[in-house]
Amino acid sequence: MAYTKLNRSAATLTKNRTEGSVSPFSGMCVTCVDGCIGMCEIGKSAYRGTEVLYPQPFGIITAASEKDYPVDLSHFTILGTAVGAQGVAADSDVATFEKVDVETAIGVDKSIKLKIPFIIPGMGSTNVAKQNWEGLAKGAAISGAILTVGENVCAMDDESEIRNGRIVRSPDMENRVGFYKEWQDGYGTVAVQANVEDTRLGVQEYVIEKLGVETVELKWGQGAKDIGGEVKIKSLKKAQDLYKRGYIVLPNPEDPSVIRAFERGSFKEFERHSRLGMVEEEAFMARVEELRKAGAKYVFLKTGAYRPADLARAVKYASKAKLDLLTVDGAGGGTGMSPWRMMNEWGIPSVEIWSLLYQYLKKLDEKGEFIPDVCAAGGITFEDQIYKVLALGAPYFKAVGMARSPLAAAMVGKTIGKRIKEDQIPVYVERFGNKVEEIFSTASELNNKYGDRFETLPTGALGVHGYFKRLNQGLRQLMAGNRKFKLEYISRDDIAALTQDAANISGIPYVTDVDKEEVEKILNS
Repeated sequence: MAYTKLNRSAATLTKNRTEGSVSPFSGMCVTCVDGCIGMCEIGKSAYRGTEVLYPQPFGIITAASEKDYPVDLSHFTILGTAVGAQGVAADSDVATFEKVDVETAIGVDKSIKLKIPFIIPGMGSTNVAKQNWEGLAKGAAISGAILTVGENVCAMDDESEIRNGRIVRSPDMENRVGFYKEWQDGYGTVAVQANVEDTRLGVQEYVIEKLGVETVELKWGQGAKDIGGEVKIKSLKKAQDLYKRGYIVLPNPEDPSVIRAFERGSFKEFERHSRLGMVEEEAFMARVEELRKAGAKYVFLKTGAYRPADLARAVKYASKAKLDLLTVDGAGGGTGMSPWRMMNEWGIPSVEIWSLLYQYLKKLDEKGEFIPDVCAAGGITFEDQIYKVLALGAPYFKAVGMARSPLAAAMVGKTIGKRIKEDQIPVYVERFGNKVEEIFSTASELNNKYGDRFETLPTGALGVHGYFKRLNQGLRQLMAGNRKFKLEYISRDDIAALTQDAANISGIPYVTDVDKEEVEKILNS
């Protein structure tokens, strides 16, 4: 079985000439013909070079791996029971699914309350995040989820003010934080990430001091790539400005020959890259202490799909520093822009890295060491996956991270709102009505709650709220089927592996091995 698609993808706008006959190990057409215009990745690379490294078109898409990993969450099933109830009375008139409580709290002092156990991980400087931020931020706030402002936002802001190498004002960052805080009602928090360049600019100190941000997140990486963040730049001036601000910009925008080539139209985009972070325990601990002294109430760490030793470092350092949250992202995760082959072929996949994460946390727990709250991320989109992930890492996993899916909900909500104003509602949507209150199923609920303020909520926020409400109810229904009426009762024996590989990797029993001892007692009683 081939797990990988080679040499063609919708992500790189490429395809094979002989789509029905493709070599499984090279991805090339079985017959490569002289005279072909080059529709595949090899052919397109011949005339567009490094542009074909990345998903396209940049700025209006998010992308995720299309690799079919050997084990994923579909290789587990959620078990149910007809006996008892945990969290409410075992009474048919009491133990109904709407009584399931999915609120939770995270942090060392458990003072970050969540209506739903969802975190939107770092959405950084890519256009697609910026263009949909208002809906995403306000939707997360009214839903009671955590929102993370990703890396490079301040430096990418054309209106930023930087003095002596430090950020003193960023209107874009002000908006990103403000949109969330404006609608926050006692739940969630807005966290601000920092990479190498952000740290040098003093981004986290700026947001703590000037914007009242309480939560900061150190970033080691993500599941989509093992290099720093990158974006495309269409403006020569902006490329030169970013180069002066310390970023790696390719090709060099100050090289006269490069400038001439750009002006001729030989290429139309520059690449802006962030530097690689260098993790050292002493420096890490010192930075955590610096942030706390600067006024950070909560400190998080986000890491990516690196090798097991790096995961162990993340767990150990988070424990020693008594961090409020550790987020671990599995390979293949969504991104605004990452090298396409890297996204498919790098890193430890989600089920495998979550299973290792559980083992490492358990080892520290058995030694009596501090266990930080944990968020698992990596391609999670629906309520069944949420349940399985929380069960896989129980009792340590407290929340799940989702980025591409809430952004998709925000984009759809925004688009429908625009079509309503233009009186161009698609037939598929128009069957539900032609007004916001008719099309968006949670609009009436929100209107009743917010009154006149409701009119200022963008339809992108309604999209996020509607999507999260669906996940909320779906999760509660699954929990009720397992007779678990609070998140704290979710356990590893709520799920079973459907393949021996999944069982071996995760330590979750194969489905026919579940309850063996109890079965014998029942049958022999």
